[in-house]
Amino acid sequence: MQSPTLDFNRLEVLSLLGRGAKGVVFLVRDNNDQDDKLLALKVILREAIEKKKKKTTRNDEYKRVSFEQEVLSRFDHPLFPSLHGVLSTDKVIGYAIDYCPGKNLHSLRNMQSESMFSDEIIRFYAAELVLALDYLHNQGIVYRDLKPENVMIQENGHLMLVDFDLSTNLAPRTPSPSPSLPSESKTSPARKKKKRFLRFGSFCNSGISPEEEELNSMRSSISTASSTLAASDSSRGEKSNSFVGTEEYVAPEVITGGGHDFAVDWWSLGVVLYEMLYGTTPFKGLNRKEAFFRILTKPPNLVGETTALRDLIRRLLEKDPSRRINVEEIKGHDFFRGVDWDNVVLVSRPPYIPAPDDGGEKGKDGNTKIDVENIVQEIFAAREEREKQSGNDNNSANLNIKGQKSGEWVRGLKTNNHLDSDNNFLVF
Repeated sequence: MQSPTLDFNRLEVLSLLGRGAKGVVFLVRDNNDQDDKLLALKVILREAIEKKKKKTTRNDEYKRVSFEQEVLSRFDHPLFPSLHGVLSTDKVIGYAIDYCPGKNLHSLRNMQSESMFSDEIIRFYAAELVLALDYLHNQGIVYRDLKPENVMIQENGHLMLVDFDLSTNLAPRTPSPSPSLPSESKTSPARKKKKRFLRFGSFCNSGISPEEEELNSMRSSISTASSTLAASDSSRGEKSNSFVGTEEYVAPEVITGGGHDFAVDWWSLGVVLYEMLYGTTPFKGLNRKEAFFRILTKPPNLVGETTALRDLIRRLLEKDPSRRINVEEIKGHDFFRGVDWDNVVLVSRPPYIPAPDDGGEKGKDGNTKIDVENIVQEIFAAREEREKQSGNDNNSANLNIKGQKSGEWVRGLKTNNHLDSDNNFLVF
């Protein structure tokens, strides 16, 4: 499907929303749109893409942009953005998606007491993340960059996954036989009407009903059947060998370079849940080398009494992808006991609903027009200068690890190639 082209001259640029390793995001309003809808415009500097293209002798960067736009055009799901148009000038390329006024899960966590969520709130957001990843996997897409900064809060309080430039296509796994999402699209009037009757907590029954007792008696047989699916999730044959991700959330099999598949996303979910519970990631290191060593060799430090949530995190953070818990086992785990998977995305009162946002004033002082191309050029130039001054800190890092043999960058790995893979590996 051909994506609509955005008219740069008709875009009203309201503010700078953020910047990442790959692009700059602006809040815009398309004056061609009768709904006066706010959009998030992600912009990438062509010059930066060309420089990386010369270094790698490949066309990967343009392919990533094209792939991300193609993936966005496929989505028809309430937990994913819609592609509203693409932008192309002599200096920049980009695209516009739905704007989420609630910022992201990282910002929301920092608003909480001690920067941690309660188990009940974690259960709701975790359930939505499971549904989102399951949807991607059924389409043959491995996300590969799940982290709180990529999980936005929509105006209705539900989550939205963004940034798919590190995603890749693999053969779709066998679709989940568990209860599916409602068939209506995210803009369906029937869905909007139904959402009014559901509140946060109603998607999960806290008590154990007779029906749940029957469900519990079936759980062992379901677990036996899903163990076969777990193997199929991790050993379907088709795997990716790309070294991509974000440092503290990357799975062990990505680091070792032996090939990875959909199971990497369940590992990253475990890291995100750990961070929501404890306020920090489980394998944080002083540098990339130490972080990777911890990911490969250290168990997560699950402080506190044994709970269903901690057990789920432990099973998600299984270092062997063939033994890592899969989607059917996740949905049947005790932490999600009583969750009505059909109604999670229909809850009308999620834990947090952001205040209405009209986009604010135009420009920095209410009158100044924001020059997107110049701002993007300045940001990319400043980033390039910082990289030149700092050098590659990860390459110069000297981690003295007991028991590590000479010539090993991480115990058991003879080569140090991954430390040079900054083009594909994101560190914020």
